[in-house]
Amino acid sequence: MDQLLRPRRMIATTGLALGALVVVMLTCSLIGSENVSLKAVFSGSGDQSKANPDYEIFVRVRLPRIVLAGLVGAALACSGVVFQALLRNPLADPYILGISSGAGLGAIIAVVGGLNWTLWGRSPIAVFAFAGALGTVWLVWSIGRLTGKFHVTGLLLAGVVVNAFFSAVIMFLTSIAKSEQVYSTIFWLMGNMAEEDLLVLWVGAGCVAGGIVALFFISPQLNALSFGAEDARSMGVNIARIRTIAFAIAAGITAIAVSLSGLIGFVGLIVPHAVRLVFGPDHRQMVPLSGVVGAIFLVVADTLARTIIAPAQLPVGVVTAILGGPVFLVLLVKHSRKVGWVK
Repeated sequence: MDQLLRPRRMIATTGLALGALVVVMLTCSLIGSENVSLKAVFSGSGDQSKANPDYEIFVRVRLPRIVLAGLVGAALACSGVVFQALLRNPLADPYILGISSGAGLGAIIAVVGGLNWTLWGRSPIAVFAFAGALGTVWLVWSIGRLTGKFHVTGLLLAGVVVNAFFSAVIMFLTSIAKSEQVYSTIFWLMGNMAEEDLLVLWVGAGCVAGGIVALFFISPQLNALSFGAEDARSMGVNIARIRTIAFAIAAGITAIAVSLSGLIGFVGLIVPHAVRLVFGPDHRQMVPLSGVVGAIFLVVADTLARTIIAPAQLPVGVVTAILGGPVFLVLLVKHSRKVGWVK
C-alpha cells in the first residue's frame, strides 16, 4: 500500500494506462469492414472533385464512435468504483439505484409518444433517458433519506423497489407499442454506439472528465468510507457531505453515459474489480485507472460489435454481457466464499 501512495508511482501508472488507451483507440480506428490507410488519412479531406474516403471514414465515422465508447466506458467504470465504495458492496454497479429502469422508462415514453424534436442536437430518446435517470436517482435518494440518516440498506431497498416498478411499467408500455417502436426501444435498451454531433460529444466528454477529476479529489474520503461509517467519522470525514457529493457525481456521469449510448452492463462491475485486484484498493489510484481501463474495455468491445458480423453490427451491450457474464459469476463465487455464504 505504501508504494501505491507515492505520487511518482501513481502518475507513472496512470500515464502508462493513458498511453495504452491511445494505442488501443488508434488501432481500433483502423479496424472495420473497410480498410483505412493512415497515410491517406493524414493527407487531408481532399477537394470537391476528389474526395478522400479514408479521411471521411476515419474522422467522421470511426473516431467519434471510438471517442464515445471511451467516454461511456470511463463514466460507467468510475461510477462503479464510487457505488462499490459507498455501499460497501463489491457487486454494486452504476445501475444499482434504478438508473437503468428510469432511463429505460424515459426512452420508451419518448418512443411510444412519437416525439421527433431535437434539443441541442439530441433526440427525444436521449433527452428523456437522461431525465429519467436523474429523476430516478432523486426519487431513490429521497426514499432512502426517509428511512433514516441516509441508511445504506434503505437506499438499496428503495432502488430495488423503484427498479422493479419501473421495469413493470416498461413492459406494459412495450406490450401496447407498435412493432417498429418496440424494435427501436429494445435496440436502445441493449446499448448502441451511434453517430453523435461533435458538439454534444465533446460537451459530454468534458462533463464526464470533470466528474472524474472531482471524484479523484474526494478519493481519500472514499478510502475512509470503504472501511465503514464509524471509522470514517473517527477520521474526521463529513460522511453526509461526501456521500451526497459522490452519489451526485456518479449518478450524473452515469446519466450522461446512458443518454449517449443506452444501457451497457458489466463495465461498471468488472472493471473496478480488475483494477482493484491488479493495483490495490486505494481509490486515489482506482478512480483514474478504472476510467482508463473502462474506456479501453468498451472501445475493444465496440470494435468487436461492429466487426464480428460486418457489415451488420451487434449492440455493444450484447458483447459486454457475453464478456462480463462469466467474469461476474467468478466474482460472485469468490465474494460468497469470502463472506461465508459458500462453505
